[in-house]
Amino acid sequence: MNKVIIYHNPRCSKSRNAVALLEEQGVEAEVVKYLETPPSREELKAILDILGLSAKGLMRSKETLYKELGINEINDEDMLIGLMVANPKLIERPIVIKDGKAAIGRPIENIVALLK
Repeated sequence: MNKVIIYHNPRCSKSRNAVALLEEQGVEAEVVKYLETPPSREELKAILDILGLSAKGLMRSKETLYKELGINEINDEDMLIGLMVANPKLIERPIVIKDGKAAIGRPIENIVALLK
């Protein structure tokens, strides 16, 4: 099996469930605590490409910071990516990458499908 990466926030139950699922499946994954080690602009662009999402599609729209920064009114992809780099709290979680494919673990069944 190729390398598996999970962008993880230990304080998030969905993210913890995703790590537990990987462990149950015997998948050795590189765990990136993205709040401590945020992805670079290039990494985020690559993740967005793999997911087939726009920057807003990867953002936590219910996050207070999303509203405070007025992100709903911003349509510039580079600016939105920059905001996620500067404020990784805005990034949806967990994200699992495997074999050039990726899934957001909401719901966890997305990760189950990715592992097949």
